[in-house]
Amino acid sequence: MIPLHDDVRTRRFAVVTATIIAVNTLIFLFELSLPRYGLTLNEVFLRAGAIPYELTHQVDVLPHDFVPVWGTVLTSLFLHGGWLHLIFNMLFLWIFGNNIEDTMGRLRFLLFYLLCGSIAGWTQALVDPGSVAPMIGASGAIAGVMGAYIVLFPRAHVLTVVPLVFFWPVFYLPAWVVLLAWFGLQFLEGTLSLGASTNVAFFAHIGGFLSGAVLVRLFVGRRRLRPA
Repeated sequence: MIPLHDDVRTRRFAVVTATIIAVNTLIFLFELSLPRYGLTLNEVFLRAGAIPYELTHQVDVLPHDFVPVWGTVLTSLFLHGGWLHLIFNMLFLWIFGNNIEDTMGRLRFLLFYLLCGSIAGWTQALVDPGSVAPMIGASGAIAGVMGAYIVLFPRAHVLTVVPLVFFWPVFYLPAWVVLLAWFGLQFLEGTLSLGASTNVAFFAHIGGFLSGAVLVRLFVGRRRLRPA
């Protein structure tokens, strides 16, 4: 399912969410220009992506990282492997992130986003500690935002494309249906991927989602929640 829009209005413009989207887009455009600087995309991913073996063993395998090993769980959140990877991540972030930012406040939301992304990276690393494939993408942090959304706005409605074989109908579905369906798919595919080679960090998605659902109340604090 592909979400397009939700029916929860924000009280103010989501500056942090928009800034994260802009930064991710600018970095991706820089990725496209790497050949001009004598760099390859794979080299940047190895230097700035989160590599499970490096995290679990706290060792910097060549080529050396741009930041300390522990910091790669953060730098990896701003790298993407292609246009579709970027577009879908930023679409999900905008739809669900603006309401979470509006509820938490800007600084708390930024800290929440980065913390969920870090937990997501570590979750994948602990599940597959021997992997030397770099993890990249904002999806772990965005999964945390989605976990927060299902706690705060379960009764919201999300305009959703449901891809079927011959046509793609569009429905308004309850947020809890959309998000639980997404999480269930991650859990199923993650379970099936155990012991197999995969290009998707399913357990980063799972860890991010669960951490967001658990931590959201700490970041919202005593702020008054709006009914959803």
